[in-house]
Amino acid sequence: MADYTEEEREIVDYLRESVATGERYFRAKTIADAIGLTAKQVGVRLPRLAEKSEDVDIEKWGRSRSTTWKVEPQ
Repeated sequence: MADYTEEEREIVDYLRESVATGERYFRAKTIADAIGLTAKQVGVRLPRLAEKSEDVDIEKWGRSRSTTWKVEPQ
């Protein structure tokens, strides 16, 4: 199992629960609002989590005004 910081664990838990209900696309601000972090705190951690997460697959999906992340269960 990957070693997560407290913030990373909160992000992964949120993503895992959301993916289980059918959500697949996320923005850092949406995640941040749901778990009480800033969008910057989430945005900095998502690329790292994309590399090391064993709970969900995280992929940088699109970029318009802000990056969208595609998340799927593993």
